[in-house]
Amino acid sequence: MLLCALTQAFIDVLRTGGERERGAYKETHMADVKTLKLTKRQMALVDHIVATGEPLARAAEAAGYAKGDSGRVTASKTIRLPHVQQYMMQRITETLGLNATIAAAQVMKLAKGAKSEYVQLEASKDILDRAGFKPIDRSQVQVAGDIKVSIDLG
Repeated sequence: MLLCALTQAFIDVLRTGGERERGAYKETHMADVKTLKLTKRQMALVDHIVATGEPLARAAEAAGYAKGDSGRVTASKTIRLPHVQQYMMQRITETLGLNATIAAAQVMKLAKGAKSEYVQLEASKDILDRAGFKPIDRSQVQVAGDIKVSIDLG
């Protein structure tokens, strides 16, 4: 049953090219995503791409796919599968979440100790913005039409 669902999802993705149909993925895709399991090779492919950012061909080879165009094409089809894309988004979210503390510490370091006052100012503005203390946006009002001014000095 799992193989049948995987095959159907794969056929649908190939047929649609991974594109959205009528603004949303088919409902069957979303149901399949929740029930399908990733293979070790699919997980290795996604994990390698997220960890290293290498191109798909290198990631495919590192994940155990065939070398050359054959492996790249298979990996390209694999990466378009909805359940693989969902796993990739999960891994990206986890990675960004873990690295957010490092980025925040770097911005704090820049705000406190950068040699350039401009860099300190921009880092401080960024910290305040993220804390919810963003300055009011200035807006300019333009009036369309003719304006006539008449001054009577008489």
